Amino acid sequence: MINAIYGKKIGMTQIFVEDDTVIPVTVIQAEPNKVCQVKTTATDGYEAVQMGFGAIKPQRVNKPMAGHFAKQGTEPTRYLREVRVEDASEYKVGDTQTVAAFADVAKVDVTGTSKGKGFAGVIKRYGFAGGPGGHGAHFHRAPGSVGQCATPSRVFKGLRLPGHMGCDTVTVRNLDVVRIDEDQNLILVKGAVPGGKNGIVRVRMA
Repeated sequence: MINAIYGKKIGMTQIFVEDDTVIPVTVIQAEPNKVCQVKTTATDGYEAVQMGFGAIKPQRVNKPMAGHFAKQGTEPTRYLREVRVEDASEYKVGDTQTVAAFADVAKVDVTGTSKGKGFAGVIKRYGFAGGPGGHGAHFHRAPGSVGQCATPSRVFKGLRLPGHMGCDTVTVRNLDVVRIDEDQNLILVKGAVPGGKNGIVRVRMA
């Protein structure tokens, strides 16, 4: 079976359960994902299905993608993602994956793109302690020593230095599924998931 679905992060809220406990939840709107292409070992070297989701006007689709959709005989979608499956021959173009498949799932793994923080120093990026704040100290938020002297006369790869922070693919594992709303295509999971509002996320059965 297809063990994942793609959707949009709507935001966070809180709900009350039977014992009046408040649970913070993230609301994910996962409209039906349509199978746009079936990839098999014979044709592509691996087993997967290509999922399309998100409405888009036909005139907004470029010619290469329009040709791809026309070849498969499907309506254009805004996003295309792949999901690995054990046997792709079980599916055909036009099949849909809905939130109803997660009705009996207790935990999920959610993957998204984290919020971008821009260029950040080592204190914000890695939690460095920094130096003294006053008393004539000229070392406050600088990273400090970065290497050796004559040998090897270079900075080692992987050294934690200032740079671009955020915009990384992050997966939060084993989140509890609190509620499924099939009418509105909503999945409510306990806790926070990566990314900002309206960000694309993948919900996979844990």
